[in-house]
Amino acid sequence: MITTHKTTSLQNSLLSARLHDPFSYLGVHREKGRTLVRVFRPHDVNVWIRTTIGYEPMSRIHANGIFEWRGEFPPEMPYRLRIEAKGDTQSVYETYDAYAFPLQISDHDVYLFNEGKLRQAYRMLGAQRVRNSGVDGVRFSVWAPNAGRVSVVGDFNRWDGRIHPMAVHHASGVWELFIPDLPPNALYKYEIRNRDSGEIVLKTDPYANRYEFRPNTAALTPAEGQHDWRDIEWMKSRADWDWLHAPLNIYEIHAGSWKRHPDGRFYTYQELAQHLLPYVVEMGYTHIELMPISEHPLDESWGYQTTGYFAVTSRYGSPDDFKYFVEACHQANIGVILDWVPAHFPQDTFALARFDGTALYEHEDPRLGFHQDWGTYIFNYGRNEVKSFLLSSAHYWLSEFHLDGLRVDAVASMLYLDYSRKAGEWLPNQYGGRENLEAIDFLRELNIMVHEEFPGALTLAEESTAWPAVSRPTYVGGLGFSMKWNMGWMHDTLSYMHEDPIYRRYHHDKLTFSQLYAYSENFVLPFSHDEVVHGKCSLLDKMPGDAWQKFANVRLLMVFQMTWPGKKLNFMGNEFAQKLEWRVSHELDWPLLEQRQHAGVQAVLRDLNHCYKNIPALHQLDFSAEGFGWIDCQDADQSVISYIRRAKDGTFIIVVLNFTPVPRIGYRIGVPASGVYQEIFNSDSIYYGGSNMGNAGSIVTTPELLMGLPNSIAITLPPLAGILLKNF
Repeated sequence: MITTHKTTSLQNSLLSARLHDPFSYLGVHREKGRTLVRVFRPHDVNVWIRTTIGYEPMSRIHANGIFEWRGEFPPEMPYRLRIEAKGDTQSVYETYDAYAFPLQISDHDVYLFNEGKLRQAYRMLGAQRVRNSGVDGVRFSVWAPNAGRVSVVGDFNRWDGRIHPMAVHHASGVWELFIPDLPPNALYKYEIRNRDSGEIVLKTDPYANRYEFRPNTAALTPAEGQHDWRDIEWMKSRADWDWLHAPLNIYEIHAGSWKRHPDGRFYTYQELAQHLLPYVVEMGYTHIELMPISEHPLDESWGYQTTGYFAVTSRYGSPDDFKYFVEACHQANIGVILDWVPAHFPQDTFALARFDGTALYEHEDPRLGFHQDWGTYIFNYGRNEVKSFLLSSAHYWLSEFHLDGLRVDAVASMLYLDYSRKAGEWLPNQYGGRENLEAIDFLRELNIMVHEEFPGALTLAEESTAWPAVSRPTYVGGLGFSMKWNMGWMHDTLSYMHEDPIYRRYHHDKLTFSQLYAYSENFVLPFSHDEVVHGKCSLLDKMPGDAWQKFANVRLLMVFQMTWPGKKLNFMGNEFAQKLEWRVSHELDWPLLEQRQHAGVQAVLRDLNHCYKNIPALHQLDFSAEGFGWIDCQDADQSVISYIRRAKDGTFIIVVLNFTPVPRIGYRIGVPASGVYQEIFNSDSIYYGGSNMGNAGSIVTTPELLMGLPNSIAITLPPLAGILLKNF
């Protein structure tokens, strides 16, 4: 029984938006042997409740809109209300009372969430379209452990935080409320009152799967998905995919700037499927990697300052539209990898930052919780609920959208407590070291989950340091990633190519050095978006010399990348030597393809992509020293390197690269087998915009021991070019 004094106190708490336990005052109660039903309708004139004898009026007991009904017998649950809205006597409608429904979330799920072991927290938290006691509606749930009161606010309650306060699950910090009859796509947020400071913050739902179009930030109540997946054959074959020995050639794109409509509008996910996919297939790529498409407020962040970790950005369409895109990719035999950002999140006040008025997802101490370089917060990986949040985000993208992998952004910043910090600006771990032990544990759990639950899905680490065993299994002490970006190879190679050819002889080791560590990890060789922005110049403008030499250098660079051990990644625009740096607000400079030199670069990479995909020697043993052998790595004076790429069955391809504009006539190299060799690719072909110097017809071996090999051939080596030779 509620005493009069307690009732008054709860009433005051409700009216002042401080009611911690709404079910203690609202809904059905027993008082003095009778049933009491209490509702709060501050924007309505009259309220009736349906009882066993029909609708009966409720008494207004407070001018601000508190209504009560008392009777001998309780109404049938859940009870319905008839409402007469203020301002319009004709506006009468019926609904259910939110406080007539029990809580649904189980103690077991809450326990797993609090333990950091709920990998599908997106099915518990956020807004879920469910049935409760036979009635359709939306169940809202949010984690806010330091809140004194949490309310759902939206268009449906005039953004009034007094109307729908939520109930908390004991000491878990998880709040829940079921609101019946809510339509899809209704706007909502959470209004949170900090229990200690009294500060009130208005936050968007961290687990929402749809948000308003920027710059607005409210979440949308879920709609029933209509997409019926038809990619079962792809998913089955992916589960048996031997990715270690298969070709992997990734086209990295930013969905908003690959192409745009003439009026500047974005392509939708469906339009990307119609226009991007045929291009990707023709070019010979195996996968698309999408820069982050999780919801983000600022276009200029490129998606790397994420605010919606469970939401496809509304810029390009709905979740069903994105599913259409992924399925279309799979039907075209193209995999889809998502750039995923668990390393940091932005300071935007409407999102995760100080979510319940305290440092909840981040660390309180800026020496642990703030990225100085990016002006963003660092996740508190040691907090179990944060771990559940991030693991569930990864699970959501792979499960709901059938994605084929995650490229994990900024792994180096997660691994080191002193990342980009001076002495005194960071805190050591419990053993006095610089390693972020909680982040390491999280990354291992992430990779275990992905490989256990999503067979054939990949995890790729953007990791720029010498951290050991990034792409080795966790059971041998590794981090468990499938692959790691080879940032060292990328930086060395681009630094070398930037040199004038006359000086390249003094930097020859930058070409060869990566063979010393090439098989210590499963490497991807990237030329990513980061290399063509912020004054770093486009690939074309990185190259020395006149226009002809610049284009020849880009073609040569592509030959080196596509024949060197490791999987491949190129950012959009690289494939046709985009002149300008990438601009997020503009589409690529597609008219450049009307020019012969740019079209030639595109043709080079297209043919190289197909060579890489179709010739086993160029991909089968990417991660094994058995797949590579030097012919000559010491010809620094002429800036020439030559090597062998081998397949499992012993078949091989000879690669010879000339990094100077000087043709080499009668250049002799050793080869492993006697017989006849033919040139199967030449980046100096006139077809590609080159000078058309090369090796027509057959090249017959000489039985001469050279470079440790039993036979030799004499070839014509064109300027600033690479050639591929095959024995027949």
